[in-house]
Amino acid sequence: MKDRNFLDTVMEFEQQLELMQKQFEVLKNSVASMMEEHQALQMDNHHLRTRLEKVLASNESIEIQEKPDRTKKELFDIGEGYDNLARLYQEGYHVCSLNFGSSRKGEECLFCLTFFDKKGEKQNG
Repeated sequence: MKDRNFLDTVMEFEQQLELMQKQFEVLKNSVASMMEEHQALQMDNHHLRTRLEKVLASNESIEIQEKPDRTKKELFDIGEGYDNLARLYQEGYHVCSLNFGSSRKGEECLFCLTFFDKKGEKQNG
């Protein structure tokens, strides 16, 4: 009788190990997926920072070339920087200060849209 209980215990332990192995496999796949997503986000972030640096450098060179006696309308001219931010937003990235450069995952962002509304008011006002 003792041998039977021992065998039952060993079989139960084997089943528990198999279950834990399956759970570990699921966890391992989840970690691999998160690492891939993390890598993709890092690449997107690097790409956006590179583009931002180019845009800022371009804007600085434009400001240097501008005449010092600008009219009021020219002060509120949104220009190429705004167009670049709008393009980034259309490509699916945040342009608001809270989440700048992160993926919007297809969802609209009220902060980004508010940013564009404020720029539009300055242009029209």
